[in-house]
Amino acid sequence: MSDSCGSHGCATPAASQSPRYRRVLWAALIINLAMFGVELAGGLSSGSVSLLADAVDFFGDAANYGISLLVLGMALTWRARAALFKGLTMGAFGMFVLGRAAWSAASGTVPEPVTMGAIGALALLANVSVAAMLYAWREGDANMRSVWLCSRNDAIGNVAVMAAALGVFGAGSGWPDLAVASVMGVLALTAARSVIQQARAELRPVPAHA
Repeated sequence: MSDSCGSHGCATPAASQSPRYRRVLWAALIINLAMFGVELAGGLSSGSVSLLADAVDFFGDAANYGISLLVLGMALTWRARAALFKGLTMGAFGMFVLGRAAWSAASGTVPEPVTMGAIGALALLANVSVAAMLYAWREGDANMRSVWLCSRNDAIGNVAVMAAALGVFGAGSGWPDLAVASVMGVLALTAARSVIQQARAELRPVPAHA
């Protein structure tokens, strides 16, 4: 996937104001809030860093969808500012995950793999559903694109959590969980860079033509 839409006009205000898009954002908001609670409880009970990281990600995405709902119908400048804020929060999430993984590596925690796998599968179902609903707007303006990127990266992260659960089960070590948490952190940083770049481009003044 390219790092930018390629044109400031690729998503029109009419597209972002559509009733269908608003309904999709509300559904995504509710799904992400619910999964935040599920993964937070599961991460704490299983000792899985990747589940805790994914729980924080679900909470961040819910906040992102709420912000997106607030800026629907506003000028491109305001939507780009919201995307810039979301890009920065995505980057902060990535740094948090990497730091948490380093702390867990030092403490030597081994998570419970069955809980990891079951909740990871449920989270994957939730994120694939949201990503499918948002697919039509994946090449919109920076704000719309950031929403799509969040859901896409979450689905990838859920598959990785399930793989980590198998690794923990087979090896009896917490390193697969830590590796997945690190990958999720890098994904967040990569997506943040893409969103911030496009948002900054949309915030630049358009040169006047003679």
